[in-house]
Amino acid sequence: MFNQDVNQAQDEPLASRMRPRTIHEYIGQDHILGPGRLLRRAIQADQLSSLIFSGPPGTGKTTLARVIANTTKSHFISLNAVLSGVKEVRQAIADAQERHSLYNRKTILFVDEVHRWNKSQQDALLPWVENGTVILIGATTENPFFEVNRALVSRSRIFQLKPLTRIDLQAIAWQAIQDPHRGYGNYTITIDETAMDHLVDTAAGDARSLLNALELAVETTPERFPPPKDTPIHIDLATAEESIQERAVLYDKEGDYHFDIISAFIKSIRGSDPDAALFWMARMIKAGESPRFIFRRMLISASEDIGLADPQALPIVEAAASAFERVGMPEGQFFLTQAALYLSTAPKSNSALGYFDALTAQDEPRDSEVPNHLRDSSRDKHGFGHGQGYQYPHAYAEHWTAQAYLPKGFQGRIFYQPGKLGYEASIAGQVHQRREIQLSEAIWDSTPEHLTYTPENPRIQAWIRRSEQIHPDHLLGLRDAVFAQLEPPRHHRLLIDGSQSLLFLWEALRRCPEGMVWARFASQDATQQAQQAAQYLDLLQQPELFQGLPGDFNAMLRSRYPDLHFDGILSRGEIGFLLTNQGYSQGVQRLSLLKEILSPQGKIILVELIPRESQRLSGLLHQINAPEEAIHRVEQVESILYASGMPSLGWDGETLSALAHEAGLQVAASETLTIPGDRRINSQDILGWFGSPEGQTPGYSPFYEAASTVLPKEEVHRLSTLSQNLQGRRVSWKRIYSLVALTLPGK
Repeated sequence: MFNQDVNQAQDEPLASRMRPRTIHEYIGQDHILGPGRLLRRAIQADQLSSLIFSGPPGTGKTTLARVIANTTKSHFISLNAVLSGVKEVRQAIADAQERHSLYNRKTILFVDEVHRWNKSQQDALLPWVENGTVILIGATTENPFFEVNRALVSRSRIFQLKPLTRIDLQAIAWQAIQDPHRGYGNYTITIDETAMDHLVDTAAGDARSLLNALELAVETTPERFPPPKDTPIHIDLATAEESIQERAVLYDKEGDYHFDIISAFIKSIRGSDPDAALFWMARMIKAGESPRFIFRRMLISASEDIGLADPQALPIVEAAASAFERVGMPEGQFFLTQAALYLSTAPKSNSALGYFDALTAQDEPRDSEVPNHLRDSSRDKHGFGHGQGYQYPHAYAEHWTAQAYLPKGFQGRIFYQPGKLGYEASIAGQVHQRREIQLSEAIWDSTPEHLTYTPENPRIQAWIRRSEQIHPDHLLGLRDAVFAQLEPPRHHRLLIDGSQSLLFLWEALRRCPEGMVWARFASQDATQQAQQAAQYLDLLQQPELFQGLPGDFNAMLRSRYPDLHFDGILSRGEIGFLLTNQGYSQGVQRLSLLKEILSPQGKIILVELIPRESQRLSGLLHQINAPEEAIHRVEQVESILYASGMPSLGWDGETLSALAHEAGLQVAASETLTIPGDRRINSQDILGWFGSPEGQTPGYSPFYEAASTVLPKEEVHRLSTLSQNLQGRRVSWKRIYSLVALTLPGK
C-alpha cells in the first residue's frame, strides 16, 4: 500500500513525495525515535506490539506508519477510519487469519484517524487485537484516553508526537530543496534566511504545512515550472509571505485543541498571568468559540481558584456574563476581558476543594451518625431526647459557642483550610482558633464514646520489586534520594555504572519504560544477578547489560551506537573505590570516560559513602559505655586516619567536586545525605580495625597501622581486646553519603 514508485511520485505534492521511507530518513520526534529509544529498537527488530500515535496534524504519525510498512516483514494493511467501517475491518481480519494459518505471517493493521470510529466499530476490532490476529497501529489527533476504546488503549503502547522544532523543520525544508529525485535538487534554488525563517515560523511545527508553502513558493517564482535548465529560482521574504497569506488557527471545538486551549486559559487565570489569559481567550474567540462557554468556565474558576480569597469574584463574573447577554458581540468582548482580568489578578485560594475531601470521607467506615444534640427536636424530643444539649449560637457573644458539629468518628477531621491571601487571610486566625477550642471543649451526648480505630489499608502494592527484598531499608532511602535528584522522564536513556549501582537498575527500568537502560558491571556476580532478574521482563523492556571495564564499554558503545549518549548516568561507590585504592588521577580518568557518553543536557549522579564522616569506632565504643580514656585513645588514632591530607580515607564531597572540575564537568547540585540505620557487629568488622588476632600474621588494617604510630603496642592490644565486646551487638550505624549531580559546562 505504501510502496514508493519514484516515477509516479513526481506527480504527487511535495509533502507526499518527501515522506521518509526508512527510520534513518525520519526527522524529529527524538524523544521516541532517537538512538536507543524503545520505539526505534522495536521497529529495527521488527518486534512491534499494538501502538497508538497521538499528536497534532503534520507531526509525522502517518509517515511513521509508512516507515514501519517499509521495514516490517509482517503483512501491512492500511485503513482510514473516515472511509472504512466494520465491513472493511472484517475483511482485513479475514485476510490476517488466512495469512497466519497458511503462511504463519503476522499482520499489522494501520488505522488512520482511529478516533473517528464509533464504539461499535472499535469494539469489532478488539477481540482480534486481544488474540494477536492483528497488531494495531492507530493514529489520532485527539487524546486517545478520551476518544479511543479503553480496552484498546490498555492493550497498546501510546506515543505522543510533538510539533516539530525549528531545527527539525529547517532540516526538512533543506532536504526537500536538495533531494534530486523527490525534491528540487535538480534546480538552482536559493532562499533568503528571512524567507526560511518565515516559512518555518508560520508552519508552527507542521511539516506538511511547511512543504506545501515551500512547494508554492518554488513553483510559482519562475514564469513556468519546471523552468529551463540552470534557471535560478530565488525565494525572498516577500515570496515566502505570499505563499502563506495568513496563519490558520488550529482549533477544533470537538477535539483536543478545544480542551487544551481552554485548559491553558484557566491555568493562566489560576497562575495569575493576565497576559496569558488574554492571549488564550483571544485564540478561542478568533477560532469561533462560544463566549457563553468561556463565561461558564470563568464562573467555575471564580469559585474553584479564587473562592473566599475574593468573595467578589463570583458576582463580578456573573455580572459580566449577564451584561454580555444584553449586549452580545462584538462589544461583549469587553465584558469577557474584564472578567478574565479580574480573575487573573485576584488573590487565589482553592480551599473549596475541601468539599471533595468531605465527599470522599462519606465512604470511610467510621461512626457518622448525627450527634444527638444536632438532631431534629421538633418530632421526638420527649421520646428519644433528640436535640437535647444543643447550644443556640445566637444566644452567645459573637454568635458562636464551642460545640461539636461533626460525627464522633470524624471529630478533629479538617476539610477546610483557609488560604493566606485576601479575605481568607483575615478570617484564618479565627477559624483556627475556634477549631482548637471545639476540639478541646466539644460537647457530646451522654452515651459513651466508641473507641476509635484505624482500618487497615485494603490496597496492596501490586509489584514488590526484587531489589526491595534483598537490600536494607537504608539503601532504598538512598535510591529514592538519587531518583529525586535525577527525575528522569519516561523516554530517557540511562546508564547504571558499576556493580554497587545494581540497586538503581530496577527503579530505572520502572521510570523509563519508553527509553533505554544500560548497565555496566565489572563483577560477574552482579551481571548474573541482573540477567536472572531481567529474564522475566519482556524482551524490549530488558536492560542492556555489559560486563567489563569502563574504557571497553565506551569502545563497544561507539562501535554499536555511535550516536548514543545517555541522558542520565548513575554511579555509586565507583569513584570512592578509586580514590581509596588507586588514587586521585584514576578518579579524574573515570569521570572523563563518563563525560564522553553524556548527552548535552544529561546529568551524572555520583553517590559516595564518605568514610571520614561516617560511623567511627569511637562512636561505637560510646554506645557500649567503654572507658573514656580508651575512647580518647581511639579518637586520637582516628584524627590521623581520617586527616584531610590522607589520600585514601581523607576525601569528602569537596574532593568529588574537584575531581569533576578537573574532568571538565560542572557541579549542578551537591548534597549530603545522612542515612540512619543499624547493624550487627561481626568478627570481620573487628578484623577490619585491628587486623588478625594475636599470635597470627597480621593482615593489613589502616586503623592498626595508624594506631601503631602513636600508641604503644600494649595499648593497641588493649583496644583490640576492648573492641571484642562489640561482637554480636546490634548498634546504631551512621552512614554519610555525598550526592553530587554533574553536567557538561554551561548546561
